[in-house]
Amino acid sequence: MKKIVCGLAVLAALVSTHVLAHQQGDILVRAGLAAVVPNDSSDKILGSSDELKVNTNTQLGLTLGYMLTDNFSVELLAATPFSHDISTDLLGLGDIGKTKHLPPTVMVQYYFGEANSAFRPYVGAGINYTTFFDEKFNNTGKTAGLSDLKLDDSWGLAANIGIDYMLDDNWFFNASAWYANIETTAKYKFGGAAQSTDVKINPWVLMIAGGYKF
Repeated sequence: MKKIVCGLAVLAALVSTHVLAHQQGDILVRAGLAAVVPNDSSDKILGSSDELKVNTNTQLGLTLGYMLTDNFSVELLAATPFSHDISTDLLGLGDIGKTKHLPPTVMVQYYFGEANSAFRPYVGAGINYTTFFDEKFNNTGKTAGLSDLKLDDSWGLAANIGIDYMLDDNWFFNASAWYANIETTAKYKFGGAAQSTDVKINPWVLMIAGGYKF
């Protein structure tokens, strides 16, 4: 990560035009495709050696940022609800249910370069809150004796890295990646008996977007 940050700083110093990129007081809006790619693991389930797994999902990603100075900003990440299949290798069951979640994340970011740089790499750190809803087992899960799925909401740290490239005085291209600490407890019943399994999702969120500066 240190080498990446240093490389971005060098690029920002080399790429400069008369276009005003991001400066104090600007509002930055981005919209594009955001993919949540879980780096998941969980406790072993039902006395077996198998875990719960969560699949990748892509939705519309949105960010809203405000430049506190020419180099520092505060940003909110939002998205349309992500929908994830939940699966397990236990008894070869495969997909057993699904859940939706929203992961609003607030970041403080540092932009390399100066306000007249067309290319503005940045890094950030902040807090993620993830709320889960519409959790349910599918027919495969129900046939296996599973019911009443519920996932606890999660608070965790987050970090990101990205680049903005100005296309004109207002429009710009963005590519970015977040890493979020998302840990939850899956509560459910098996054969009527209450069960719980701690699950670490800890996803990468990868986004390609267009942006507009007000």
